Amino acid sequence: MSDENGLLELRNQLDTIDNKLLDLINERMQIVHKVGALKAKSGGAIYRPEREKAIIERLEKINQEKKGLLNKSAIEALFLEIFAISRNLELPENIGYLGPEGSFTHQAAEARFGAMSSYIPISSIKGVFKEVDTKKVKFGVVPIENSSNGIVNDTINGFSKYNLKIIAEVVLDIHHTLASTCDKITDIKKIYSKDIAFDQCRRFLTNFGLDEAELIPIESTTKAAKIAASEPNSGAICPHVGAKLYNLPILFENIEDKDNNKTRFFIISDFENAPSGNDKTSILVKFPNEQGALVRFLNDFNDAKINLTKIKSHIVEGNSIFFIDFDGHKDDENVKKVLEKHKNSVKILGSYVKEVNDI
Repeated sequence: MSDENGLLELRNQLDTIDNKLLDLINERMQIVHKVGALKAKSGGAIYRPEREKAIIERLEKINQEKKGLLNKSAIEALFLEIFAISRNLELPENIGYLGPEGSFTHQAAEARFGAMSSYIPISSIKGVFKEVDTKKVKFGVVPIENSSNGIVNDTINGFSKYNLKIIAEVVLDIHHTLASTCDKITDIKKIYSKDIAFDQCRRFLTNFGLDEAELIPIESTTKAAKIAASEPNSGAICPHVGAKLYNLPILFENIEDKDNNKTRFFIISDFENAPSGNDKTSILVKFPNEQGALVRFLNDFNDAKINLTKIKSHIVEGNSIFFIDFDGHKDDENVKKVLEKHKNSVKILGSYVKEVNDI
C-alpha cells in the first residue's frame, strides 16, 4: 500500500470515529434534555460542580487503567466543554465576570463554563455581586486572592453585603506579557497596566531599564493593551489573551517576578452544593467583643478535627471580620455542630469542591 493510500485509509478511519463521536454526543444531549426537564419540575440546580468533578475523576481513573494517550488536563478540557454545552442546552444562563473582555477573570470563567456560554463583562466586583443578586446573571466570577498580593477586599465586602453562595473555586497561573508596537524597548516611554501587575513585574522592569518609563496605572490590564495598541511609544503589561485581542505585538512573555504567581477565583450564585466528598467551606466570622473569643472558636474546630486552611482578618465598615477556609462541607456532622454553636458570629459563604489546598 502506498503512503497516499495508507493516509487515505487512516483518514477514513478518523471520519468513521468522528461520526460515532457525533452520534454519542447527540445521544448524551438527548439524556441531558430529559435531565433538564426533570430539574425544571423539581427546581434543581443546573450547574453541579461536585457531579462534574466526580465524572472527570472517574474518567481519569479509567484512562489510567487503559493507558490512554490523553493526560488529565486534556480530559478535563474536553469534558468541561461538553458539560458547558450540556448546561446551555438545559437552560442557557448568563455568566457575569469582572471585566473587561480578555481579563484574567474572563479566563477563569471560560475555564469553568467553556467557550459556548454567554459571558457578560461587569466593571466592578461590587457590580458582579449586585447583578447575581438581582438575577440578571445566574453566575458571577470574582477574584478572591492572589499568591503575591493577598485577599481581594472588594470581594470580602461583597460577601458581607450580599447573601450569595460560593459554588466553585478556580485557580489560574497568572502570566504577564510586555506588549507594544515599538520595535525596541528603548522606544517605550509609557507603560500602562494595573498597579498590582506593576508590583508583580517589578524585577523585570528594573532589569530592562523600564522602571524609568512612565508607569501609568489603570483599571484593567486588558484596557492597557487597548491603549498601547493605539498610542505611539507606549507599552502594556497585560495577559497574552489581552494582547491578542487588540493585535498588540508581544515583546516578552512571562515577565512576572515569581514563577508560582496564582490567582484564586470564586464562582458565586444563589444555590448551594451537595457534598462531594472532597469539599472546602468558606465563612465570614465576626466575633463578640470579649476576651478569648477567637481562641475558643479555633479550639472548637480543633476539637472537631476540622482542618483550617486559611484565616485572614479584614476591616469591613469599621468592624473587624475574619475570612476563614476549612476542609469539609457545611453539612458534615462535625462541621454542623461547630457552626451551630457559633451561628450568631458566622456567615456561611458556601461549600464547594476543593481544587487546591491553598495558594
